[in-house]
Amino acid sequence: MARQFLALIVVFFFLHWWETNAQAPAPPSGPTNISAILEKAGQFTTFNRLLGSTQVANQINTQLNNSNQGLTIFAPTDNAFNNLKAGTLNSLSDQQKVQLVQFHILPTFLSVSQFQTVSNPLRTQAGNSNGGQFLLNVTTSGNQVNLTTGVVDAMVANTVYTDKQLAVYQVDQVLLPLDLFGLSSSPAPAPSQLEKTVPVSAPKGSSSAGASVDSSIAASLNCNVLAMASTGIAILAAASFWL
Repeated sequence: MARQFLALIVVFFFLHWWETNAQAPAPPSGPTNISAILEKAGQFTTFNRLLGSTQVANQINTQLNNSNQGLTIFAPTDNAFNNLKAGTLNSLSDQQKVQLVQFHILPTFLSVSQFQTVSNPLRTQAGNSNGGQFLLNVTTSGNQVNLTTGVVDAMVANTVYTDKQLAVYQVDQVLLPLDLFGLSSSPAPAPSQLEKTVPVSAPKGSSSAGASVDSSIAASLNCNVLAMASTGIAILAAASFWL
């Protein structure tokens, strides 16, 4: 009995040790990574790629993990990028691509409810210290939030991610800033006026030229006839005198 009791104690401690140590410890919460957030959410491949190629993703992660300053990001879906005019992104310089991406980022954290009371225009990270550039306007109707750039109107579809410091919202349009795309949205310039038609002289073979030539010939013939008649009269007069 003593041996059985000892064996049960050993088994009990073994099972307790196994239960305690076999479970993997919960992974520590890592630093915020915007690329991982968008990749997990899906349907943001193009925007995620732009964040990486412009190095804006690194800036976002550094700011979020090294300061208390919040951010709000409007993430266009892949369908939103597919709806752009062909060649839109390729027509931009590297600096303009950075500005386009930064135009989708607000330098403050905004919850959905805060859109109701926010003041327009919203300053984006693409703006500079001079102000008045790369500005967004927001309008709300109930829980619906709409964004206006001066070029396109977009709708905030849903919340992709929020942690009280970072808010990522899905938008159905790529936010095209007026500062980059304003000219393309203006009416096409009127075609240049055609030069005034300069009158061209009629060719020699035309009817007017022919009429002019005929008149000249007729006048010349009349002169010759009169001259011959005068000469004939003078000859007759001289002959009569001598006879």
